[in-house]
Amino acid sequence: MTETTRPEDPAVRVREEILAYYAQGKEDGRLRQGVDRLEFWRTQDVLRRLLPTARARVLDVGGGSGVHAEWLARDGHEVHLLDPVPLHVELAGRLPSVAARVGDARELAEHDASYDVVLLLGPLYHLPERADRVRALSEARRVVRPGGLVVAATINRFAGLHDMLRRELYFTAGHRARVDREREEGHHDPDDGGLFTTAYFARPHEAPEEFTDAALTVTGQYGLEGVAWLMGGVEDWLDDPDRREAVLAATRRIESEPTLLGTSGHLLTAGRRET
Repeated sequence: MTETTRPEDPAVRVREEILAYYAQGKEDGRLRQGVDRLEFWRTQDVLRRLLPTARARVLDVGGGSGVHAEWLARDGHEVHLLDPVPLHVELAGRLPSVAARVGDARELAEHDASYDVVLLLGPLYHLPERADRVRALSEARRVVRPGGLVVAATINRFAGLHDMLRRELYFTAGHRARVDREREEGHHDPDDGGLFTTAYFARPHEAPEEFTDAALTVTGQYGLEGVAWLMGGVEDWLDDPDRREAVLAATRRIESEPTLLGTSGHLLTAGRRET
């Protein structure tokens, strides 16, 4: 696996297979249909409780095509998005009140203490090396103001195992062997039969430790999907407004229960820059 430096922005270094995966343009639609809507709505739910109620200056690092930047701007925040995938930047740049450009989470061009909130809802799980993840968090700390909020998403270590069981692919020897390796090492390799691109699946305790190494004070962790994403019929529940609200409320009640953090497919870790 190699990294590509885009000539128009020498600070952006992205693995070729990650660029190719997201160049397919499927990520925006993924979060707007099927069971993945639970991830989308729960991310909204958590962030709306964490973000300032007043207009905030938000940097959406690795913000993709703007699926979250869109509603953040609609909520009245000043949103700046950067992403290493040119297609994503092009799509996000079409959104009202969203400024978008190509960039790398590990080397931000933004000035020190220039944002109220920094979001990393994708970068950390595409940085397999711990040093790169800490560097990205350190950059987020640098550009957020003292007292400001940093929120990062991780994919849980056992998400692949759970997903393969849910989709009945774990009974296939190749998938089972790959998932069992992921469970031990955390590295998802598309060349090993993986259905995703290069990624790192973290245990819940890892993100807080990396926040601490980046001089951020952890304020909370939130499991997004709980166990609901693994249940049969969840897509139909999400189609029904009353059942959807019940699912979201139930998941919210257990979102920070330490014994259940590893059941979600995705985890949000929040922290603040103290000084």
